[in-house]
Amino acid sequence: MSKNLLIVESPSKAKTLKKYLGPGFEILASYGHVRDLIPKSGAVNPDDHFAMKYQMVERNEKHVDAIARAVKNADHIYLATDPDREGEAIAWHLAEILKSRNLLKNKSLQRVTFYEITQNAVQEAVAHPREISMPLVNAQQARRALDYLVGFNLSPLLWKKIRRGLSAGRVQSPALRLIVERENQITAFKSEEYWSLHLDSHKGTQSFTARLIQFDGTKFQQMSVGSETQQTEILESLKGKPAKVVSVEKKRKQRHAAPPFTTSTLQQEAVRKLGFTTDRTMKVAQQLYEGVDIGGGAVGMISYMRTDSVSLSQEALQDIRDHINKNFDGEYLPEKPVFYANKSKNAQEAHEAIRPTAIARTPANLRGHLTPDQFRLYEMIWKRSVASQMTQAQFDTVKVDISVGDRGTLFRANGQTLIFPGFIAVYREDEDDTSEKGAAAESDDEARLPLLTEGEGLPVDRLWGEQHFTQPPPRYSEASLVKALEEFGIGRPSTYANIISTLVHREYVLLDKKRFTPTDVGAVVNKFLTEHFSRYVDYDFTARMEDQLDLISEGKLEWVPVLTQFWEGFSSQVEEKASVSRAEITQESLDEACPKCGKPLSIRLGRRGKFVGCSGYPECDFTRNLDGATDSADPIVVGTDPAVGQPIYLLNGPYGPYLQLGEIATEGKKPKRVSLPKNLLPAQVTMDIAQSLLSLPRDLGVHPETGKKITVNIGRFGPYIQHDGGFRSIPKEDNVFDIALERALQILAEPKGVGRGSLRQLGVDPVNQQPVGIFSGRYGPYVKQGKINATLPNGVNIETLTLEEALLLLAEKAAKTGKPAPKKKAVAKKKTAAAGKKKATARKRKT
Repeated sequence: MSKNLLIVESPSKAKTLKKYLGPGFEILASYGHVRDLIPKSGAVNPDDHFAMKYQMVERNEKHVDAIARAVKNADHIYLATDPDREGEAIAWHLAEILKSRNLLKNKSLQRVTFYEITQNAVQEAVAHPREISMPLVNAQQARRALDYLVGFNLSPLLWKKIRRGLSAGRVQSPALRLIVERENQITAFKSEEYWSLHLDSHKGTQSFTARLIQFDGTKFQQMSVGSETQQTEILESLKGKPAKVVSVEKKRKQRHAAPPFTTSTLQQEAVRKLGFTTDRTMKVAQQLYEGVDIGGGAVGMISYMRTDSVSLSQEALQDIRDHINKNFDGEYLPEKPVFYANKSKNAQEAHEAIRPTAIARTPANLRGHLTPDQFRLYEMIWKRSVASQMTQAQFDTVKVDISVGDRGTLFRANGQTLIFPGFIAVYREDEDDTSEKGAAAESDDEARLPLLTEGEGLPVDRLWGEQHFTQPPPRYSEASLVKALEEFGIGRPSTYANIISTLVHREYVLLDKKRFTPTDVGAVVNKFLTEHFSRYVDYDFTARMEDQLDLISEGKLEWVPVLTQFWEGFSSQVEEKASVSRAEITQESLDEACPKCGKPLSIRLGRRGKFVGCSGYPECDFTRNLDGATDSADPIVVGTDPAVGQPIYLLNGPYGPYLQLGEIATEGKKPKRVSLPKNLLPAQVTMDIAQSLLSLPRDLGVHPETGKKITVNIGRFGPYIQHDGGFRSIPKEDNVFDIALERALQILAEPKGVGRGSLRQLGVDPVNQQPVGIFSGRYGPYVKQGKINATLPNGVNIETLTLEEALLLLAEKAAKTGKPAPKKKAVAKKKTAAAGKKKATARKRKT
């Protein structure tokens, strides 16, 4: 037996490490967390210095037992869990379990960390082990205790005051507040009209446009002209007056490359450039980190993907600079390496930025070894890393001021020419939420201008005005929400994907066209928390708590006093708010009388969202929708489709609400209909949403192999892809309105086996090639392969469950039943034998 035992979290990582450490090491996986707080009251005891009661994670007990057996035969145990607070805590829990079983006598147990899975990094880590860092463990325990105390005390209040099944979280609640407050800003926004004024001119054959910046000696502001009449008066006053160049200003401008990726910026850029969700981004990054077989065994492709750092190691810097020097002209390589300052609030342990483990592994060379998602993410990481060490892009900019009539009225033309691409030759960062004004300005900057000189006269080809309307702030996308969470110091980049998925899963928010909208339930939960627990959803309070957790991780603060200070205020507030009535939270009074009984009306929260109801309920049952339509079987007119001039109706059918274009009773051809998605309430249907839904089915194009059309649509069981007479469900992380042909082909290429009730496809069993998926059943989620179903134990996260873990659950279930999944031939024989036995019995009865 091996005298050295190395324990990691992931089984796929174990395979990669085995070839680096050789036969002298046995490598086992814990499959993630091995212990967690008991899922009931009393798991954290504030009266006993916040003592925590842990229990084994049921799904991983067999893995811990396997580790315990291996420990008996090992002299040296290395805990190589992930290099962050969570990984440190898992290492500590493993050590505590092994100690409790008296397995560590006369044995060496040490901690090793590496930030990339390469031979040098792994062997260097094993050669320099350390002790478990208790400050890091205490920081994780403090975070877990805080989350438990908030969840187990606020969630029951929400159940009593609003609806069963709701939850509140220390970090998710401030994130929800961000989304609700943005929606309130949009609702309250009053759009205003304004006009920009322009001059068209030319020199030779080159035309250009200038924008009015000063009129009659006064600076021209965005809102200076608010009507067509005003702009007409100004333009009329300038007609016939000569135009002359009064100043020409030329400058050389440089643009610097963006730093290498942190967890946060990787998530933001993957959302913007690749159309990924934050959750999908982290899953693909995990695969690249743990190792991909590129011929000759698995290799770690990128450094650790949970990091706040923008720095690179000296080895990585030299690797990148050598690549630039070899593949680009000399002017693309700076004299010295480029270093970046970390701007992230609450930056955690200073690891390296996310980068390829070897720049020589170019995306082009790896295309055949990576899945489409892996390739696209790796390519983006590779390009960003290389670009970060290249010279700046250089532009020649020119600003020309043109007077019309006299020097009191000025128009300005801007031009910009790229003269040296620098890093742009490899990579350019995307931007989020570009405003109308910003887009116009960028367009002007990129324009080319003719060579103009001061005092030169110019022809006035046209004077014209353009109407605009001020726009409300945009709803948060996943990218802009992640950016806001980071700026406010809410949570950690490694938790952002989980925060977002929790808000969507709880149906507190909807993700429509890649933008977040709060549901009625989400708005009511936020109202309750902001009015009654304002301190604990306050952005600064949440950020200060993260600061304290950082100080605990650095050993500069004790964790128990931090929890004590938090609990003293929080617990008393929970007791105080127990007396708040449900009506106070879920109802809003209206200054309107019930048309049926005369009592006051109020806005209430029902199972399907907000509605207007009578305060005299149950004696008076009058209700109506928020848009004024009464709650009856009569259809609601959403609006009129301008393309066809037909009304759009919202109706209730046997399978739920649906939209219909055209009259209800139409002779001959049936009117077009489409079901509402399950996460969309009728009260939330706007004209834009209705038109988007009625634009379905969408034609994505032709399958390159079959030559047949691929379409997407929404049916009774949700969004789906249709191709060649077959159907595939569209995963939750994709949007039916913007899914592209490339993504649809990926989904169609996945093995069949995920049908009605399906939650997630995990992959294919490498032994028997049967698909494995997670399904929703009467008694909760379960994994399924062929004829075998295995219920998921309590506490298992369906979003993070791996194929390996699912196969173990299925194997345990098969062992309990005493027989494996039946093969097709065996099933056929069994049926034939049963039929023969049945006939023989019937004959016997006749005789």
